[in-house]
Amino acid sequence: MPPAAETLPAEVDGEGGAGGAPLRPGTPRRGPRSPVVAGPLAAALLTAALLALATRLSRSYPFGPVTRNIVDLGQQYLPFHAYWRSFLLGETHGDAFLNWNSGFGSNFLGDIGTYLSSPFDLLVVAFPADRVELALYVVTAVKISAAGAAMALLLLRLRPGPWPVAAVLGTAYALSGWTFNFGATVPMWLDGLVAFPLLCLVGEWARTGRRPVLGPLVVALAWIANFYTAYMATLGAAVVLLVRLLTAEETATARQRLAGALRAARGFLIGIGLAAPLVVVVFLATKVADPTPETTFAPAAWADVLARFLPATASVASPALFVGTPALALALTLPFNRAVAPRVRAGLSAAIVLVTLSLQWEPTHLLWHAGASPNGAPYRQTFVLCGLLLVAAWFSAARGVPRPAALLAGGALLALLAWAARGSVDIDGWTYPAFGVAAALGLAAVLLALLDARRNTPGGTSPSDGRPRARGTSPSGARPLGTSPTGAPSLPGVRPTSRALSVGSARVLPVLAAVLLVAAQAGEAVVTGKRIEEQQRAKVSWSPRIGPWHTSVADEAARADVWPRHRTDPGEVPGGNDVLIVGGQGPDYYSSLTAEVTSGTLSSLGFGHYAKGRHPVTLDNPVTDALFSIGTRIRSRPTEPVRQDALPRATVSVTTTPVPPLVTVRPERRPATHPGDSAFALQERLLGADVYELPTVSRTGRTLTARCPAGSQVWFWAPEYRGAAALAGERPVDFEGKPPAVRAPMRSLGTAPAAGDLRIELTPGGRIRLPAQPLGCLLPARLDSAVRQLTATGATEVRTTGHTVTAELPPGSTGTAVLAAPRISGWRCAAGDAELRPARGYQGLVAVPLDGRAHTVTCSFRPPGLKLGGAVGLAALLALIATATFHGRRQEFTRSAPSDRSPGKVEG
Repeated sequence: MPPAAETLPAEVDGEGGAGGAPLRPGTPRRGPRSPVVAGPLAAALLTAALLALATRLSRSYPFGPVTRNIVDLGQQYLPFHAYWRSFLLGETHGDAFLNWNSGFGSNFLGDIGTYLSSPFDLLVVAFPADRVELALYVVTAVKISAAGAAMALLLLRLRPGPWPVAAVLGTAYALSGWTFNFGATVPMWLDGLVAFPLLCLVGEWARTGRRPVLGPLVVALAWIANFYTAYMATLGAAVVLLVRLLTAEETATARQRLAGALRAARGFLIGIGLAAPLVVVVFLATKVADPTPETTFAPAAWADVLARFLPATASVASPALFVGTPALALALTLPFNRAVAPRVRAGLSAAIVLVTLSLQWEPTHLLWHAGASPNGAPYRQTFVLCGLLLVAAWFSAARGVPRPAALLAGGALLALLAWAARGSVDIDGWTYPAFGVAAALGLAAVLLALLDARRNTPGGTSPSDGRPRARGTSPSGARPLGTSPTGAPSLPGVRPTSRALSVGSARVLPVLAAVLLVAAQAGEAVVTGKRIEEQQRAKVSWSPRIGPWHTSVADEAARADVWPRHRTDPGEVPGGNDVLIVGGQGPDYYSSLTAEVTSGTLSSLGFGHYAKGRHPVTLDNPVTDALFSIGTRIRSRPTEPVRQDALPRATVSVTTTPVPPLVTVRPERRPATHPGDSAFALQERLLGADVYELPTVSRTGRTLTARCPAGSQVWFWAPEYRGAAALAGERPVDFEGKPPAVRAPMRSLGTAPAAGDLRIELTPGGRIRLPAQPLGCLLPARLDSAVRQLTATGATEVRTTGHTVTAELPPGSTGTAVLAAPRISGWRCAAGDAELRPARGYQGLVAVPLDGRAHTVTCSFRPPGLKLGGAVGLAALLALIATATFHGRRQEFTRSAPSDRSPGKVEG
C-alpha cells in the first residue's frame, strides 16, 4: 500500500514549493509524516533536551544541588506558584479577588493576571507541595519547548521547506540568549516568547482570509497569559504582517493588502477585548502600584550590542541577541541570496535593521515598553528581534543551501560582527571558542550539503546555465539541508522512501550535514545556557532552595493558624515573599503591583522594604503586632550559613501574645502627644495611645547618647542606615539600608539600663544617614493597657469569606471601625445594612464611620476595573460571534453559488 498523501499549504509568496517546483493549493505530496507535525515536535523535543543538558552542566536544580532561584525567580515566581497550587486546590483563606497571606491583604486577581494566568501554570497542581521548585522548572521547560515548536510551525507555514531545518531554527529561537538571560528566570515573560510566532501565524491567517474565529481566540489567550510581553509580541507580529503584506504576493492589489490589514486589525482588537476582564484589572492595578524611581533610557554601546549576538554573553544592560552562529550566518546571507525574491530580501532585511535600531532609540524604546521605561532590564523586547532573525534564516535556507557568493557575503558580515565586538565587557572566556567551533561545524555542514548538491545535479554542473534542474533541487542547485535526493527528510529515525533506499550511499552526505548543523546549534546553546546561569549566580542576589527551614516554619504556621481571630506572622525565611510558601498572614509581599498605600503605610510605621518599595518585609515589633492583630509570631534562627548548594536549616520558635481583633473601634482622634512624622509617633497615632518615650539624641562621631526609662525597650529606627548598631552591653544589630532600593526595618537594640543612660556605637558601612528621631523607648505596661482597651471596644466576632470581612461590634459603638488592612483600591464597606461604598482611610488602613446605631460592619474587596473589563470582554465576545456568523453565511453562500475558478483569482 502506498504511503498516504499529505497536503502541503498553498504557496503564498509566489516563489514555488519547498523543492523549487511550484505548488498549488491542495497539491498532495507523499511522505512518512506531515512536516507541520514533525517539525514542531522535533523542535520541542530538541529544545527540552538541550535545556536539561545546560541545567545539568551548570549543576543547577533539578539536575544538581545548586539553586536556580536568582533574584525574582526565587523572590516572586517560586512563592507565587506555591500559593497558586494551594489556591487551585482550595487550601487558602482568600479567593481569586483577595490574597490574605501577603501584604496584610492584596489584590490577587491583579497578581494572577501578572504572574499566574498562563495555561502552563496549571501544571503546578500535578506536583506535591514539597516539589514546587520542580513544578516551576517543568513549567519553565514546557514554555520554552512550546516556543520552539511554535516557531517551527510558523516557519513551515510561511514557506514550505525541510522540517529538520525548521526544527533546528525553532530550537534556536527557544534557546536564544534572551531566554537564558531573562526568560528562564522570569517565567511569565516566556509566554511572550510563545506568543510571538503564534501571533505571526494569526497575521498570516488574516492576510489570507482564514480562521477568523480561531485567530482572535489565539490573541486572547496570548494576552491573558501575559499581556506585558504579549503587547511586545503583538508589535513584532505587526512588523512581520506588514512585511508579508508588501512582499508575499507581487500581484496582489492595494485593496487586497488593505483588506488583509483590516482583517488582522479586527482579529487582534477582538482578541485583546476578550482578554480585557483580566488586562484592565492589571492595568488599573499598575496605576496605584508603588512607583519605582523614574529611569532615563541610555542606549548600550554598539560593541556590547554586537557582542550579544555571540554565545556565552550575559548582561541586563544590553540586548540578548544570541540565536546561534549557524542560524545567524543563515540570516546574514538573506540580503545576498538571489534564490529569494528581491522584494522578500529587501522587506525582511529592512525590518531587521529597523527593529535593531529601535532598540537603541528612546522614543521607540518607550513604544516597545508601552510608554514607561522599565527598571532593570531595558531590552525586554529582544525576543522579537531574535524571532525576526530566524524568519530571515528560514527564508534563506528553506529552498536549499544559499549559493557560495551569498555564503561568503554572510560569512564576511559574521566575521566583521565578531571582530567589532571584541572589546565589549560582555565577552566571556567561552565566547570566542564556542563561536569558532560552531562556525567550523556550520561551515562543514554547508560544504557537505554543497558537495551533495553538486553530485546530484545533472551533468555535475550548476543549473544556472539554463538547463532544467533535477526535480527536488533548489534554484541554486542545492537540495534543502537535511533532505534526501527525493526531498524527504533525512534525519535519523525517519523512515526513508523506497527511492531513497535505492540511493543509500547518497544519503550519507545530507545526513552528516544535518548532524553537523544540529551539533553546532546545540553545542553553542548548551554552552551559552551553562555560562549564563553560572554568571548570574555569581553576580546577582539569590535565594536558597526550599528546605527544612521552610518546612519547619510551614508546619508551625499551620498549627498556629486561627485566622481570622488573629494573624500568624511566619517571620523571616530565606528568600523573599516566602509567606506564600510557608503560610500565615504577614506583611511580606513582593509584586510589581504592590499598592503604593501598602508600601507607604508600612514604611511610615517602621517596616522595611526591598525592590524600591514593592517588597515590604516583616517587622518584629509589639506595637505593630497590636496594630495588625499579629497574635502568633514565628521566629527562626539559622543553624548554619545559607549556601547556594545546600538546603537551609534553622531552629524555629513560636510565641503567642494577646492582641486586639482584626476589626477595632477608634474614638474621635485626640491630639498627638508626640508630633512629627517619625515611625514612633505614627505608630502611636494609629494605636491611639502613648507607648513610647522619645528621648533627645546626641551624636558625636559614631556614638549616640540618650536617656530612656529604666527597663524600657530601646528601638532604633534608621531606614537609610547601612551597618551595625550596638547598645552598650548588648550584641550588635545589623541594618541594611540602601536607598532607594532597600529600607531597613526598625529593630530592638536591647533594654535600657537601670540608670537610664544609653550609649549606642555605630559601625557604618558608608555614610551615616539617620532620621531626626532615631530612638524610641517602648514602655510595655503602656502597650498592654492600650491592647486591653482596643480589645474591649473592638469586634466581638470577625468572619471572613474569601474577599469579605464581617465584624460584630459592641452595641452603641461610635467613632471609626478600623480593619487592620491597608486601604488599597477596591475596598468597599458599610455599617449595618447600608449599601457598600468605597472605604474610607484611617492612617492608611480601611475604615468605616460609626454612628452608634449599627452593630455590624461589612467590608468587601472587588478588584478595580473588573466591571469595565467585563463590559469590554462582553462586547468583544459579541463581535466574535458576529464575525463567526458572517463568515459562516459567506462560506455557505460561496458553496451554493457559482464561483469564478479562473487562474489568478484571489478570494477573501
